[in-house]
Amino acid sequence: MNPLLVTATAERTGKTAITVALARIAADRGQSVGYMKPKGTRLQSVVGKTLDEDPMLARAVLGTDAEMHEMEPVVYSPTFIEGAIRGREDTTELNDRIREAYKGLAEGTDRMFIEGGGNVRTGGVVGLTDPEVAELLDADVVLVAEYTEPGDIDDVLAAIEDIGDRLAGVVFNRVDDATYDAVESDVVPYLSTRDVPVFGILPVAPELTGVTVAELADELGADTLVEGNQDVLVQRFAVGAMGAEAALRHFRRSRDTAVITGGDRADIATAAIEANSVRCLVLTGGHQPSGSVLGKAEESNTPVLSVPGDTLTTVERAETIISGGRTQNEETVAVVRDLLETHADVDALVGTTGGD
Repeated sequence: MNPLLVTATAERTGKTAITVALARIAADRGQSVGYMKPKGTRLQSVVGKTLDEDPMLARAVLGTDAEMHEMEPVVYSPTFIEGAIRGREDTTELNDRIREAYKGLAEGTDRMFIEGGGNVRTGGVVGLTDPEVAELLDADVVLVAEYTEPGDIDDVLAAIEDIGDRLAGVVFNRVDDATYDAVESDVVPYLSTRDVPVFGILPVAPELTGVTVAELADELGADTLVEGNQDVLVQRFAVGAMGAEAALRHFRRSRDTAVITGGDRADIATAAIEANSVRCLVLTGGHQPSGSVLGKAEESNTPVLSVPGDTLTTVERAETIISGGRTQNEETVAVVRDLLETHADVDALVGTTGGD
């Protein structure tokens, strides 16, 4: 079978978990599998090196001993992109590097699973968008997409156009109850008229929604002013832009909420801390809150985070983070695997037995 490259219409669509879960399913069906992510995009610093978290997860789940530099031959960092813009990266050399790494990883395998980077067009600055990588490695492509409103189909169609003849089909991920029927009865038949198969519609998994306070702080690049409970789950956010009395009533009606407000709004911060449903407080503008606010947060074990950006920018970023769900880990992959086996045509995606 051709290698399978999993790409997405946008970042944080669950592409990593789907790629690794498919590889795990194939392995459990007797196939010898390999994994690579040619462009490392979800970067963190590990022992002085910048590495992508996704290949590390794949290595743990699949039990491979492949080297990180093979699984992730291009570190697609801001520094790399800046260098490419200035003409310091050679596209031919990068193609050769990816092709050589793939060759080593694919040797002796029945099927390779390739994770795209970011979204379908990430990598364009060096001619390494996911469709271009698929062409380079002769891979079939599965597109992961979310669907919350009819306009989302425009993004799906644009990605399909980019991928072209290498598209194997689409998997819709994290589809909520309100739109599931529309995807099943309207979107799937519509795509069928365009000869685009839909391999599955995966519903929202409640256990994967939201993020921990620690994850939110990390993604926002926030300073932690009060530690509190970093492991508590945040599933939504509220903006503190009203009077203190109205804010307190509003916060008490919410649940598992992060309140985002200006660091100089001591009244809103106090109301948030006093509301039992508020899991953390995010203060914007880089303002240092009063000792009274921090003291109340300490007493109630409420984490307080501080970011230098303005409230609007922070709200937009938090919305993306929280809607994207939990950090990818082995438990996430296990949940997504169950969803795939229940709601997707895994036979079409991975085959049935070793070598098929």
